[in-house]
Amino acid sequence: MKTLSLFSGLILIGLIGLFMMSFVSVNNQDPWEVPSKYKKMDNPYANVDDDEKIGRIMYSKHCKSCHGSKGKGDGTKAASLDTPVGDFTDGSIKAQTDGELYYKTFFGRDDMPAFEKKIPDAEDQWLLINYLKSLDK
Repeated sequence: MKTLSLFSGLILIGLIGLFMMSFVSVNNQDPWEVPSKYKKMDNPYANVDDDEKIGRIMYSKHCKSCHGSKGKGDGTKAASLDTPVGDFTDGSIKAQTDGELYYKTFFGRDDMPAFEKKIPDAEDQWLLINYLKSLDK
């Protein structure tokens, strides 16, 4: 009987350990490596006025459900994802080049989908990047 309870205790400890490891790996996501080609990429629409609000429209259509209406990472789908959703208002956008944001947005990884085919127009892509940067003010 003692052997059975010892065995059950070890199994319980093992399961708790697995649970804790899975929690840690979800919240400590590996850094997102962006190729230098993209880090150095210039935004040809950096100084364009988006009078038609295309960037905002693209954000609402493709990003809002996860990142939230204000970009805080609190969208309706955020809680159901396995990876943390970025908060665009926490200052992290300012630390990135337009090219880094472009790469992350249009190539994606893990739960972050790639939008290269969903937003094929280059101007629309860059206006979205401009809009993302406007959320971090």
